[in-house]
Amino acid sequence: MVLISMMKSDHGRMDLQQLRYVVEVASQSSFTRAAERCFVTQSALSHQIAALERELGQRLFVRSSRSVRTTDAGEAFLIHARAAVLAVDEAREAAAAAVGRVVGTLRLGVIPTARAVSVPEVISRFRAAHPDARVELTVGNSDTLADAVRRGALDVALLGLREGASPRGVAARELGRERLAVAVPPTHRLAARRGGVRLADLDGEVFADFPAGTSGRAQGDAAFAASGIARDVAFEADSSELILGLVSVGLAVALLSPIVIAESSTDAVAVDLGDGPLRIQYVAWDDRAPRAVAVAFLRVVEEMTPR
Repeated sequence: MVLISMMKSDHGRMDLQQLRYVVEVASQSSFTRAAERCFVTQSALSHQIAALERELGQRLFVRSSRSVRTTDAGEAFLIHARAAVLAVDEAREAAAAAVGRVVGTLRLGVIPTARAVSVPEVISRFRAAHPDARVELTVGNSDTLADAVRRGALDVALLGLREGASPRGVAARELGRERLAVAVPPTHRLAARRGGVRLADLDGEVFADFPAGTSGRAQGDAAFAASGIARDVAFEADSSELILGLVSVGLAVALLSPIVIAESSTDAVAVDLGDGPLRIQYVAWDDRAPRAVAVAFLRVVEEMTPR
């Protein structure tokens, strides 16, 4: 019922586009980024939100030179604005689905080290099959992305977890698995070890790894804990490229996908790790009421990664 009267904002009545602007500003915490994502000028977006605030008689955002945050009134308004925007999008998608079209924006989460399926290729195939659909990419760690799928903030996510762990609270399908290699600088004593190495060979090494508590870090932590070998993780970073940069200058070694090491712009060398941890990659989604764009995307992933 909220949507019926949302017309003609210039005559003092809120419209759907204003609600989209509010949702985007709250999501981005920035008028500039929100305007870019809405394909309008910042002045136009600011004007529309200011008009809406005058109509409501309430400030929705507190603006400063460094940040934008919602007021209490803005938080209350945002709950219904998101619901209204979602309802309109779902109505449009349902009408399109009735005649066989897939429309809307797929919210896709991807870990930086996803390699079981080529992300650019799968998006390319998806867009070729469904040219009216769009893709919004979010890059993050597996725990954050899986949580976003559970909350409905993402439609689909490509994850990587250690052996024995699986995505919780979401539907998931395994895409592939690989054994991690040890990345070392080219001058390292193990760089030329043709037969590979074992975890015991890494005793006493300094490591660079993902932050403690993340799924990317858990793979190495579990492997060394099981082997009874203590390790010194002196450097933490969210980026595999940054980790490999630390490796290439001789500050540390690291456990990463051999493909990620090979594709890196650094000169880090991948050495096979015979008893290294397995990383299992998944595609995850919420199967309670998947959107048409999610179902269509999962179909493309299925075609590219047969069971």
